[in-house]
Amino acid sequence: MQKITPFLWFNDQAEEAAHFYASIFKNGKVGPIVRYDDASAHASGRLEGSVMTVTFELCGLHFAALNGGPIFQFTPALSFFVNCETEEEVDKLWNKLSDGGTVMMELQRYPWSEKYGWTADRYGVSWQISLAKTPQSITPSFLFTGKLYTKAEEAMNFYLSLFKDSKVNMISRNGPENKTEKEGTIQYASFTLAGQNFNIMEGSVGDNAYTPAVSLVVNCDTQEEIDHFWNALSSMKEAEQCGWCVDRYGVSWQIIPATQQEMLTGDPDAAHRVMKEVLKMKKIDLATLRKAYQSAD
Repeated sequence: MQKITPFLWFNDQAEEAAHFYASIFKNGKVGPIVRYDDASAHASGRLEGSVMTVTFELCGLHFAALNGGPIFQFTPALSFFVNCETEEEVDKLWNKLSDGGTVMMELQRYPWSEKYGWTADRYGVSWQISLAKTPQSITPSFLFTGKLYTKAEEAMNFYLSLFKDSKVNMISRNGPENKTEKEGTIQYASFTLAGQNFNIMEGSVGDNAYTPAVSLVVNCDTQEEIDHFWNALSSMKEAEQCGWCVDRYGVSWQIIPATQQEMLTGDPDAAHRVMKEVLKMKKIDLATLRKAYQSAD
């Protein structure tokens, strides 16, 4: 199972967005849907029976999406970097993703790519499209600006310390010739967490804050693992709810059991019992969820 899953917060467009993305990326497919039951609908103010979450897969990377209401907005702080094999792929994705969206960097030649562009799509999700002449792939990409500027390497090393099978792949730093950035700051770095690739950049221009519109789900096998990630990542007590937490840099995480999705898409009565317990929790108690899943009322 994929250890870290990008999780996107929409108003009412999660299912629509999942099908849209699956239609334009290679190997795109839409997975199970979880609907609001009476308990989750009451807690969230959403309509009972409406779509709560939907999973989907793009280029081998698993995503999840939520209809949570118009509470959070996407920002470029956490975007998705897409490497493409051909110019035709670049053009197709760019045309689809920029249509109805907001272009931040025009599609053209840059020093780091023969063809690259950065756009927010019609839903607000941020994408970087680049001609890499390698098979199409998607990598979550952090951007540190504003008060987080100069802290990218610190954050990367912090995340590396938490996950097994993690390493720095490469770092490109700003040199003295770059008059707009501090020497030694990270221009671009690639690193691996639990076998998955991530990018990180930082810049002195702009102030793009992280929001829960994009969170990272950590799928845990044991309570010890849940405790490990929760204790390390949760830095805002007021943000703790249903396995959600916010770290010291403002990045949102969900620390949940790897079996939670299965519990919520199986037997409806068992799923209802599990959801009622999840809604009571801040940090997830795996034993309580298992008991709720296996026991009748």
